[in-house]
Amino acid sequence: MSRTNFDQLLEAGCHFGHLRRKWNPAMAPYIFMERNGIHIIDLHKTVAKIDEAADALKQIAKSGKKILFVATKKQAKEIVAEKATSVNMPYVIERWPGGMLTNFPTIRKAVKKMANIDKLMNDGTYSKLSKRELLQITRQRAKLEKNLGSISDLTRLPSALFVVDVMKENIAVREANRLGIPVFAMVDTNSDPKNIDFVIPANDDAKDSIDVVLTACCNAIAEGLEERRAEKADEKAAAEQAEAAADAKPKRARKARKDAPAEEAAAQATEAPAAEEPAAE
Repeated sequence: MSRTNFDQLLEAGCHFGHLRRKWNPAMAPYIFMERNGIHIIDLHKTVAKIDEAADALKQIAKSGKKILFVATKKQAKEIVAEKATSVNMPYVIERWPGGMLTNFPTIRKAVKKMANIDKLMNDGTYSKLSKRELLQITRQRAKLEKNLGSISDLTRLPSALFVVDVMKENIAVREANRLGIPVFAMVDTNSDPKNIDFVIPANDDAKDSIDVVLTACCNAIAEGLEERRAEKADEKAAAEQAEAAADAKPKRARKARKDAPAEEAAAQATEAPAAEEPAAE
């Protein structure tokens, strides 16, 4: 079953590309036609590509790995934050911190710094500081929260990147390419799909278009997470059953040992020869 359909994408305006003079020839396979100087994206291909990307994302989520969503353009920020949060995935919607992937340990240090500030504020260490010093620390904490708060749970490199607008997020794409992290992306007619592993040809400027594509992909991620939970529950139940069976064995063995003397005595009684009768005189 398809996760989206032609009409849904058409209604969301996914088919509107950029002006012909802004196009990237590498996007030619995904362009249906040109109308009034604007390229129109082939939505049949978009439907197929969304399904392909969604299936891959589902498997990544099912294996318990993280997908990092990246969208710093105004139209996409809120949608990406909402959709990524709904499936408990990290996201970057403010400025991309340069070296976030290629210099991941440094980013982790900044996240830990944020946690340390919280800890020291809660245990009263900062209560002795002057107002000015406290204000500086609070501002620093707010800045860290704004830029890195949404990736505070990302303890290791993500297994995939989902990008809205590969031109704007080219640094993120380059870092992922360098580390061999697969990139899923909404790619418009003015962009180069060459370094993208899962290309979703679609309008990356309209809110409705971004929403419909992300909804399909996040629904697939949610399915993967649900299947993972179900598998874990089945494994737990099987382990508990095996444990119960293992506990039952020694009990049966102990019972058998207890019953053994009584059974032996009964067996001996039945085997004992009848007392000899006195001979007749």
